[in-house]
Amino acid sequence: MSGTDRQVNSNTLPGDPDEAIRLLFERHQSKVFNVCLRLLSNREEAEDIAQDVFVKAHQALETFRGEADHGTWLYRIAVNLSLNRQRRLKRLRWFSLDGLADSLGGAQFMDRDRLPGEALEESELELIVQEAINRLPERQRVALILSRYEGLSYQAIAQAMSSTVPSIESLLHRAKLNLAKGLRPHMEDLRPG
Repeated sequence: MSGTDRQVNSNTLPGDPDEAIRLLFERHQSKVFNVCLRLLSNREEAEDIAQDVFVKAHQALETFRGEADHGTWLYRIAVNLSLNRQRRLKRLRWFSLDGLADSLGGAQFMDRDRLPGEALEESELELIVQEAINRLPERQRVALILSRYEGLSYQAIAQAMSSTVPSIESLLHRAKLNLAKGLRPHMEDLRPG
């Protein structure tokens, strides 16, 4: 077999688990982090969970049956770990006033080249939209994030969420309706100047 025949394609991993997880990390780390960040809205929490995803994947690599793409398998782990962390954090916030500051801080995405007023206005709009997304029921929120922000196909979302394509279509339809309903009171704020 020549060197080019032995190249690793996107669905094939080397037999050495450490090398396999290194390749998965190189291919998918930014996407895994982005999913965690969208679900948790906190950079530090997302970084922690993204690391945990690859630790868990390394531990479970031998049991991976190949029923889904490696990327989809990692998304499933990322979604599950992020939602578990989010539930744990919600319980902890009931007992802490620090939760108020965390919820107001959230993920910030600002372009430093803009005028301060423009950046502030855009971050306020992003916060309104993010809060509306965060109020969606859990499965609708996950499906919407994987579809809109990660660009996954319905099939990949179904695999990542252990669901079916028709169920994902229905979830996304309800998510869009609920998001529109949640944003309706803010429509004036969301219209471009």
